[in-house]
Amino acid sequence: MTEPMATPRRSVLVVAGGDARALARARTLPADALILDLGDTVVPRAKTQARTEVMSALGAGGYAPRECAVRINGLESAWGRDDLAAAATSGAHAVVLPGVESAAEVCRAARLLDAAAAPPAVTLWAMIETPRGVLHVEEIAGSNPRLDCLVLGTSELTTNLRARHTGERRALLTSGSLIVLAARAAEIGALDDIHFEVNDEKTFEAECRQGRELGFDGVTLMHPSQISAANRLFAPFDSEVDWAMRVMLAAESATARGLEAVILDGRLIDGRQVSEAKRVLALLDAIRRLDRATTEGLFSA
Repeated sequence: MTEPMATPRRSVLVVAGGDARALARARTLPADALILDLGDTVVPRAKTQARTEVMSALGAGGYAPRECAVRINGLESAWGRDDLAAAATSGAHAVVLPGVESAAEVCRAARLLDAAAAPPAVTLWAMIETPRGVLHVEEIAGSNPRLDCLVLGTSELTTNLRARHTGERRALLTSGSLIVLAARAAEIGALDDIHFEVNDEKTFEAECRQGRELGFDGVTLMHPSQISAANRLFAPFDSEVDWAMRVMLAAESATARGLEAVILDGRLIDGRQVSEAKRVLALLDAIRRLDRATTEGLFSA
């Protein structure tokens, strides 16, 4: 089993594609990644214009080093296929598919990307926001090499479950765990979803901690004020970094002495724990590099 690439996605800000000021401001924000949205944040009469504005913004650049994704409208909608074709060669890193319920949908989107001459590096992110999507998430996660991330759609899923929107999110724990399980089995990313009450910082932080405990890599956000907390709560904790460093030192010591077994504090450390230690340290290094590059970009903006 290969170690997954360390790609910081602690904070993934959703930016309304029809809002030129928001698209411009996003260049100055310290989010790890951006989703430029052509879907729910854009009213039907403005869909075509929003697509033009998003493609123009991507063409103008200035978002680096952030990862940029474009969330399209559903492929069965009046705009979805044109959204995907435009995004394919726009310079976006990924295309976000809404409401994915089957592996076939991902494979279809991948074929359309190929037909639109999308570079091989352009990936797909699948939003899981229906009961059918959750029940099929294992096959979705392993459906196509272009698929790189699963995104939990909490608002739609809660409504579709006929559950209550609560801070504890008990109705979503099973779905969240299944999405993380599928993502880890397929060695792709997993993102938790937004908290809509922008001024409720306490609940937002509690949800971030819950998402982190479930195993999500980060969270999608609707407002820049949420970026700082997400970056802090989804970064490796000091205790995790200390553990990882000690594991690596113990592994290096064992190797230097020609020992096959790695012992730390009197306990046997297996290969899986060594791999996890490497992942934590690689993620920390990637976060530091991204934060440094982003800060330099903010000061030069």
